Amino acid sequence: MLVVMKAQATPEEIQAVCEHIEQLGFRPHPLPGAQRTAIGITGNQGEIDRGNIEELSGVAEVIRVSKPYKLVSRDVKEEDTVIHFPGTNASVGGRDLAMIAGPCSIETREQAFAVAEQVAKAGAQFFRGGAYKPRTSPYAFQGLGEEALKIMAEIRDKFGLRIVTEAIDNEVLELVDKYADVIQIGARNMQNYSLLKAAGRKRKPVLLKRGIAATLEEFLMAAEYIMSEGNYQVILCERGVRTFADHTRNTLDLSIVPAVHRLSHLPIVVDPSHGTGKRNKVIPMSRAAVAVGCDGLIVEVHHQPEKALSDGMQSLYPEQFVQLMDETSQIAPVLRRNVPRGIQITESIASR
Repeated sequence: MLVVMKAQATPEEIQAVCEHIEQLGFRPHPLPGAQRTAIGITGNQGEIDRGNIEELSGVAEVIRVSKPYKLVSRDVKEEDTVIHFPGTNASVGGRDLAMIAGPCSIETREQAFAVAEQVAKAGAQFFRGGAYKPRTSPYAFQGLGEEALKIMAEIRDKFGLRIVTEAIDNEVLELVDKYADVIQIGARNMQNYSLLKAAGRKRKPVLLKRGIAATLEEFLMAAEYIMSEGNYQVILCERGVRTFADHTRNTLDLSIVPAVHRLSHLPIVVDPSHGTGKRNKVIPMSRAAVAVGCDGLIVEVHHQPEKALSDGMQSLYPEQFVQLMDETSQIAPVLRRNVPRGIQITESIASR
């Protein structure tokens, strides 16, 4: 169910409607838009009597949301969600494409700083790096843990990059929430509902990666778990799905980008590194992702990928990341989008 408030509804009227919904035993989710505020209702197992709600001051109409993902749906919020990061020009979902880059894993302080400086100069606004790595083999490098989180916090202070890193379980989530700017939920955890709900109780943006065999509806329902707990800052991420193809690590499903934009107000970024698993395919698929309308890219970059402890084969060299930025900068304007080139970040580095 969705309560649509009048354009001139006051904050007091919106609050009164939320309190009324709570008194009925349900949970209200106010979602401000450019022209109106809509209040999603969750917790109901069936139809709600609209009569009393429609009579409340400031209410324009009460409508039924037919889709199982209520808060994620464009029925609830027509305008695209744009996630801002206070104190920076970084955003996800607006005219500017979010460019997220960094190594698969934080291996050493020297390695992380070397990559961070290069991607910041190229124009990235976000730095990605794994502190906790859920690997297929239990004997593979599992990450540096909190030490890596501290290194990334230093990178934020020095280069002005916002930090994106993965929480692999509820215990790690507390540490990631302490250090990071964006909490990443990996593909293996897309349907870890306990973790999704815990991330939903945080108040930091969550980057949710699509599961390796997830349908569009399953993907959106996973996002609904996060939003149902009150965290409306969700970023979707296409990172490839498993198919019979053997020429790539995964099959990057770019068709999901316009499909998400049709059904949901949430932004969606694309990960061409995991989506292909091969360095020579990352730039071409990045170009295609921007052309199809993604809201950003998350790309693995390493200054010595041949020595990387994880995912070296799909990591770009820094100069290749510059090429990626150059080429996507030429495609984005066709869609009335922009690829920021880190002018403020570069000036910040020079002033330190």
